[in-house]
Amino acid sequence: MTDIKSITITDPVNKEKTSYNFIERFFIYLLIDKRDLTFIKLCGLILVTIIPFAVYLFIPGNLNWWLVLIYYAFNFGILTGSFILMLHLTSHRPLFKKEYSYLNNVIPWVIGPFFGETPESYFAHHLGMHHAEDNMPSDLSSTMKYQRDSFGDFMKYYFDFIVYGLYDLAVYLKMKNRAKIRKNFLVGEFSFWIIAVALMVFNFKATLFVFIIPVFMVRFLMMAGNWGQHAFIDRNNPKNNYTNSINCINVRYNHTCFNDGYHIVHHLKPAMHWLELPGEFMKNTDKYGTENAIVFQGIDFFQVWFFLMTKQYNTLADKMVIVNPNIITKEQAIALLKERTRKIDDYVVIKPQAKMQTV
Repeated sequence: MTDIKSITITDPVNKEKTSYNFIERFFIYLLIDKRDLTFIKLCGLILVTIIPFAVYLFIPGNLNWWLVLIYYAFNFGILTGSFILMLHLTSHRPLFKKEYSYLNNVIPWVIGPFFGETPESYFAHHLGMHHAEDNMPSDLSSTMKYQRDSFGDFMKYYFDFIVYGLYDLAVYLKMKNRAKIRKNFLVGEFSFWIIAVALMVFNFKATLFVFIIPVFMVRFLMMAGNWGQHAFIDRNNPKNNYTNSINCINVRYNHTCFNDGYHIVHHLKPAMHWLELPGEFMKNTDKYGTENAIVFQGIDFFQVWFFLMTKQYNTLADKMVIVNPNIITKEQAIALLKERTRKIDDYVVIKPQAKMQTV
């Protein structure tokens, strides 16, 4: 356990660059915020590696097990996390200026399917629903009704999302009169699966490995990440972003995934640039103490998920940052963590097509 007063932030923060090469200047002209040039570089890397590799696997006779393993190691082992968080951030803050807004379709429509992201589904789920509902019962990805240190409950959560998630999201968006988001979501989802079926006729195995399996893998990862982000909830104040989410600071994940660990800050200020999140957190540490928020150092959301699934509360307590002076011992920290992972089922569960769930 580390006291917040002794913390020095090592996560990425804004460092003004003074000189740019010709290619960088070209893209800066197109961008809304030149700090997002890093996304252009990531897109460039993907366009010259993952996509040509995937195309190569579709050529008859080229697909074999060791190539698939290399493809998955590079895709999921190195680039998937960065891509999904780029997709996340560019959903909140469009990348290109209005006059070049058509280029904003490249990430969700061209690159996304190679990372298991069906076009428009992430935007519809995350901005059209999740941020509007803040993990409350009407949030289709809410963790409230589950015992959040139970692998069995997590698998129920995952399978419920896989089986009912798309239908429930379409119903939710219709009920909320978010017609444009719903239309884009349905067009993107159906387009992906229609093209996937057509590609299966051409090359079944390549389509399976390049497009189909990644959808289920990525949705598992996203559900595990969301579970870690919203595993610790104060049952007396579940709407409070300070106590229904967590921050994970000073961890390598924040360098590869654009400060995604600052999830409390993100829910409080969804449009804030990712380089500003650490500073925003450090400016308001007193508030985190007052609200009895949970902050971890040196671990990310997926590690939080794993430690919960294996009930390693000692490890979680060791990684906690003391923001509340009343939580100073490991025993107190463990007690708080266990209390916050308890199932919250004292609310009415009503299917979204009937009416909104209420607490």
